[in-house]
Amino acid sequence: MTILSAPNTFSVRKQTIAHHFASASDYDQHASIQREICQYLLANIAHTKQSSVLEVGAGTGQMTRLLAEHIRSQHWRINELCTEQAATLQSILPTAEIVIGDAETMNLAAHHSLIISANAIQWFDNPLSFVAQSAQRLQSGGQLVFSTFTPNNFLQIKTLTGQGLSYPDIDAWQSALDCAGFKNTELSVQRYDLPFLSPYAVLKHMKLTGVSTNQTQQSAHDTQTFRWTKSRLQQFESDYWRYFSAENETGQPVVNLTYEVLVVNAFMP
Repeated sequence: MTILSAPNTFSVRKQTIAHHFASASDYDQHASIQREICQYLLANIAHTKQSSVLEVGAGTGQMTRLLAEHIRSQHWRINELCTEQAATLQSILPTAEIVIGDAETMNLAAHHSLIISANAIQWFDNPLSFVAQSAQRLQSGGQLVFSTFTPNNFLQIKTLTGQGLSYPDIDAWQSALDCAGFKNTELSVQRYDLPFLSPYAVLKHMKLTGVSTNQTQQSAHDTQTFRWTKSRLQQFESDYWRYFSAENETGQPVVNLTYEVLVVNAFMP
């Protein structure tokens, strides 16, 4: 069964985010880091047999496909912000309940044995709230596994444009987990430096994976946008080469884009 929420129930910021990801039609082709993170999350799931699985922010179904292949569950509830992904997600898990809407504000039921989310929580207005919400939605002994990003994520873009999401640091996540009553918590950080042949190629990669430097970024109340001009783009390219140039394995000049991923694994007592 599929539940569709009307778009006007989303905040303006969430509508903007949904639009950018709905436009990223080649997401899976370019989201290699995200694919690797999904594999890592799968490896952290304690039990292949579950009673009820909730996935938050399923996107194009990268994580959903892995769950369908490797995890057995009596009940599946798959949440996603973009209406456009509903049919794809349903085809991956025909028995699942597909819930389209803002996971930060909607009811996603309780008594789940596993809550999992790959590369989505950073888009919450208050990402740390996901921990307390998950504590309320998990059954005793249930597991929470998710990935998000650290303040160092896309550091080159933040340095050169001043634009970017505000990511909680690892101490803030640990504190939220402790306050919510989670036990046996494990937090790990992995850094990836992706090489590109030009700063323009970096911007194209970000757009193809649903991230835009001119979308509303920081909060539901911050409507300031970043606009590219010809001079700003020229300065961006010049500064990117100046401060973040490197060489690939063949000695070719490249520029790097940093992904720094935080993976959280925790259990309810």
